[in-house]
Amino acid sequence: MRKLKILWTDDEIEVLKPHIFFLREKGYEIDTCSNGNDTIDMVRQNAYDLILLDEHMPGLSGIQTLRLIKEARPEIPVVMITKSEEEEIMEAAIGSEIADYLIKPVKPNQILLVLKKNLEQKRFVTEKTIVDYRQEFRKISSMIDTSRNYSDWTDIYRKIGYWETELEKSADNGMTEILQMQEGEANNAFSKFVTNNYLSWLNNDNSNKPLLSPGLLSKKVFPHIDKNRPVFFILIDNMRFDQWRTISAELTGFYRIIEEDLYYSILPTSTQFSRNSIFAGMMPSTISETMPELWVPDDEEEGKNNFEEEFLKRQIAHKGLNIKWSYNKISNNQDSKKVNERIKSLLENDLNILVYNFVDILSHARTDIGVIRDLANDERAYRSLTRSWFIHSSLFELLKTLSAQRVRIIFSTDHGTIRVQNPVKIIGDRKTSSNLRYKMGRSLDYDPSKVFEIKNPDKAWLPKSNISSRYIFAINKDFLVYQNNFNHYAGYYKDTFQHGGISMQEMLLPVVCLEPIS
Repeated sequence: MRKLKILWTDDEIEVLKPHIFFLREKGYEIDTCSNGNDTIDMVRQNAYDLILLDEHMPGLSGIQTLRLIKEARPEIPVVMITKSEEEEIMEAAIGSEIADYLIKPVKPNQILLVLKKNLEQKRFVTEKTIVDYRQEFRKISSMIDTSRNYSDWTDIYRKIGYWETELEKSADNGMTEILQMQEGEANNAFSKFVTNNYLSWLNNDNSNKPLLSPGLLSKKVFPHIDKNRPVFFILIDNMRFDQWRTISAELTGFYRIIEEDLYYSILPTSTQFSRNSIFAGMMPSTISETMPELWVPDDEEEGKNNFEEEFLKRQIAHKGLNIKWSYNKISNNQDSKKVNERIKSLLENDLNILVYNFVDILSHARTDIGVIRDLANDERAYRSLTRSWFIHSSLFELLKTLSAQRVRIIFSTDHGTIRVQNPVKIIGDRKTSSNLRYKMGRSLDYDPSKVFEIKNPDKAWLPKSNISSRYIFAINKDFLVYQNNFNHYAGYYKDTFQHGGISMQEMLLPVVCLEPIS
């Protein structure tokens, strides 16, 4: 194993020989230097893992040397050692991106601790994370085996999501693979739970059922409307819970989370059904029956979500809300910038709805564009790409601006997505819907043991194009492929992110209330 190489710069380096001997005995390779100019030369000529840098030196000061180090080798962590506790010096050092700092006089164990913290943290994190997950593995397995209701499954999904992000910090891919296997077992059990209970949630008037898409606005948004405080409801299309967690980490320092909950998307977990239901406050069949001019059948080419503003208008009127509101759909950066330019007028509204389509666009682009598929080749990369979009987006700029106002922000989504693995062969006619995670048609042939079938769409409050139409839904990581040219399409769509079926990722969705910290 290669020794970690340290450069220690101090104008009194001879006095520090006992410390240096101590660190060498602990296995570190130590080079020394007494001034800033020589330090820069050594940094350019050697590969150091970390630099210990005295702040107060003749000639180039520690701060000046630090800036030159960062210009030459910005990736090397620098620990500043200073005699002074003056705030101005600390701010200058921190602003120059130091990894850590110590106040003189320093003890050998202090130096050892800061080296371990900055150079061996990943190993320590890996070891602790592995131990902790091994302990949690059995607990999660027990939760899966004993789950009885919808809230049990939100607890399970939260735990699995937590360990997904924790194991990202680990260098042990084996534990990630074990978690993926456990997540697959959970999704199989979750799919059975949904197929056994979904229709009863829709048709029985009981309290033991989750919040579903049609009730999202009335239960989670409208109650927050306050004439003295604008509410911004931000819906990011096709955003999974783990993607929300990635975004929420960037909001630290601007907002505090007042409430973070999970609700259930209706089936199919696709924009046409779930999002229309959110804005109409109705199940799809009720929309198609009461507002047939606004419902576009599944087999038609016309856009399926062109009437969300009208649905919202009618739901607000039906609820008897006397409010000033706006609806904004953002599909590109130009749309987003236009919204940001209207902040002053939006703050005069009681409720502002903002629908961002970027994550959905990313999901489809990943399927169709090879370079995007390479950039987001698994869940971890998919989250990273979502974060990259968010931190550079006009939405983030909007949220930072709003954080200085007395507002309330509610984040949510209409459905999630899952990376599919297993093709399931089906047969259908030309009018069968094209979605890979669900099919609606009248001439469907399939293995009923591999799908969730709804022979009577009326029971699921779903519209039908024909009296004999039925719906089938893929479960876990399956996707539905026609038998014609089966091998080609099975290979093409494997490992793509799809939605419409039954999985925790598609159905269990974040709805989060935030308030500015300032």
